[in-house]
Amino acid sequence: MSVKNETVQSQTTQYLTFMLREEGFAIEISKVREVLDVTTMTRIPRMPEYLSGVINLRGNVVPVMDLGQKLGMGSIKYTKNTCIMIVELEVDANLVEMGVLTDSVQMVLDLNPEDIESVPKMGTNLNTEFIKGMGRQTEEKFLIILDIDKVLASEGEAALREMGSPVPGQTVGAKPEDAAGAEA
Repeated sequence: MSVKNETVQSQTTQYLTFMLREEGFAIEISKVREVLDVTTMTRIPRMPEYLSGVINLRGNVVPVMDLGQKLGMGSIKYTKNTCIMIVELEVDANLVEMGVLTDSVQMVLDLNPEDIESVPKMGTNLNTEFIKGMGRQTEEKFLIILDIDKVLASEGEAALREMGSPVPGQTVGAKPEDAAGAEA
């Protein structure tokens, strides 16, 4: 193997591809802990619509959100392919597990840096910072590569508050409901 091939291989990143409302998305495989079939979820009152509930994952309570709804794509329609990806977020140097509902998980895909286009400029009022780039799947088709930490950051902070850990911007001794009111 030549030095050039070793360099290309070390730059290749693996992504898990999945579908949300007929659009292709991807996140770095290193963020995904596991993929589960949809199981019974306990709905929590007064939660935002995109929070589907919580599941019991080996004795731990894990919040689950409808990722498509969180991204403004409408509610999920459950099928036999619907699944929950358990992702691990880093929030204020703490690891937090969250479940995200997807319409289906597709495959693991290797992408080289030259296969990833920068995020197109969509105007000054549109926030695209949660998109890492556009991965070229075929000549005509792109995958939207999500920065899952940025997409789920506010939910990760909420999970930390529930566990009693301080959250950036939260005053020590402040009640979680005080911080929640400040965010709204």
